[in-house]
Amino acid sequence: MSQSRVRAAELVGRGWLNTGGRRLELADLRGKVVVLDFWTFCCINCLHVLDELRPLEEKYGDALVIVGVHSPKFEHEKDPEALAAAVERYGVEHPVLDDPNLKTWDAYAARAWPTLVVIDPVGYVVSTMAGEGHVEALDKLIGGLVETHTADGTLKPEGTPYVAAPEAETTLRFPGKALPLPGGDVLVTDSARHRLVRLAPDLETVTGVIGTGERGRADGTEPQFNEPQGLALLPEDIAAQVGYDVVVADTVNHLLRGVRLADGTVTTVAGTGRQWRMDNGTDAALEVDLSSPWDVAWDGHSIIIAMAGIHQLWYFKPLSGTAAPYVGSTVESLKDGDIREAWMAQPSGLAVDGEFLWVVDAETSALRFIHDKLILTAVGQGLFDFGHVDGPAADALMQHPLGVTVLPDGRIAIADTYNGAVRCVDPHTGDVSTLVSGLAEPSDVIVLNGELVVVESAAHRLVRPEPAESAVDGEHHRVTRKRTKVGPGKLRLEVLFTAAEGQKLDYTYGSPISVTVSADPPQLLAAGAGQTEELDRELELADGIERGVLQVVAQAATCDAEAEHPACHLTRQDWGVPIEVAEGGTGTLRLVLRS
Repeated sequence: MSQSRVRAAELVGRGWLNTGGRRLELADLRGKVVVLDFWTFCCINCLHVLDELRPLEEKYGDALVIVGVHSPKFEHEKDPEALAAAVERYGVEHPVLDDPNLKTWDAYAARAWPTLVVIDPVGYVVSTMAGEGHVEALDKLIGGLVETHTADGTLKPEGTPYVAAPEAETTLRFPGKALPLPGGDVLVTDSARHRLVRLAPDLETVTGVIGTGERGRADGTEPQFNEPQGLALLPEDIAAQVGYDVVVADTVNHLLRGVRLADGTVTTVAGTGRQWRMDNGTDAALEVDLSSPWDVAWDGHSIIIAMAGIHQLWYFKPLSGTAAPYVGSTVESLKDGDIREAWMAQPSGLAVDGEFLWVVDAETSALRFIHDKLILTAVGQGLFDFGHVDGPAADALMQHPLGVTVLPDGRIAIADTYNGAVRCVDPHTGDVSTLVSGLAEPSDVIVLNGELVVVESAAHRLVRPEPAESAVDGEHHRVTRKRTKVGPGKLRLEVLFTAAEGQKLDYTYGSPISVTVSADPPQLLAAGAGQTEELDRELELADGIERGVLQVVAQAATCDAEAEHPACHLTRQDWGVPIEVAEGGTGTLRLVLRS
């Protein structure tokens, strides 16, 4: 990994969290190894990195300071109260800079969520990494910096700027998903407290708890979960054969868990606990790696998994104990068509109506459906367009929806999370309306005894709202970031990647390199779109289109070079690079996958 003597830029933003009200400057962090984590709380890759950083924070103690630089994508993420809630929701235990205007983002020339910047104890930037999967490289780099700066006396391994916020007292804390149970109770994933809670039909009285409440992974009668989300009830005959009634998407553990309701016993039924990096050639459920399963649903044949971490749907068959991809190519974007080639973006909610499988695709703010081996979009315009607009489906907009259900009249209700609303789509007419407004980050919707129930996550409760259907004509937002000026015609794309120390590119299963390029609008690219096995390629921009977004997905597979039993690693990143075509603009676009 190359090192350069570039002074770190000052940390500038609206305010700070997890510092006890103190505003930090770079001078306050001298003597520490600092890792800036540029993130936004909608982004599943960013949430993966939060989890990757936890063991490094524990290992290096006060010699290392992680600083989360929150650089928002969606309008809702610019709300300081929403950011404070997200910091608590995801258990962030380091200082966070609120950077709503992307000032620090621009100062460090960040292009993608997440981006990591390593700063040495004397204030110089020594490395920049985009994407996730860098924990081994970070560990070696941080360890080397600690050793070097301990030897020369410039490391100050005591004291921390982190100040924990006081714990809140509520029955639930950021609940995720809910499931009606036979008899009228409701099972809820109490996500921030890493447990399941059973509520009586009044939605307040606790009738049971499954899980110790500690973040972890344990089966049995004292189970542990890690930010669980989706829930699905198995048919009685299937449950009797497999020995569990409910399947749980144990999101941060990258597992599916089976729960026997009679005694609360939990069993791991799919996943290894490792995050998916590449196909390992098996469909045995307990041998495949999963990636942030966010929701689960029974479709009459299988448990369908919304695999948010790799932008796919998978299936899990409880009787055969198998699991495999079902829909999506792992490319993050919105593209309809054959289920094997489709592009999805963080699918987070599932519902089945007997004919269609409905999916809310959070990062494209879309409602999509699967039928006859095709995936189609009912509402949604792509990664960069969102808002709160009702009316014809072609014009309607949502903002990062997370939940979906089928209403008794056949219409589709959606937890439009960042709009704080429940939206309704008529699949026959295509009309979109708003059923409920003014909610605090609704994350799921269910029907209980014929009535709509909403998981109001940021209010830490379940509610039965009184629907008051209306038509909202709100703003159309588009993600805007600093545009890169590029010259017309030919554009050279270079993805910069250097294998981490002690690793080499892995050709075991073919080329270890994959780069996929697309554009919004698609007409922006006259040539060069699609997937190749080269890090560099020549693109050609079409005449007459002055602005757009180049979407690049790059991944590189490496393995340990000298180990007897080498481990495999996958470095992956998605970029959406806003460009402006202008005379005198650059002829080369360089994106850093790992430097």
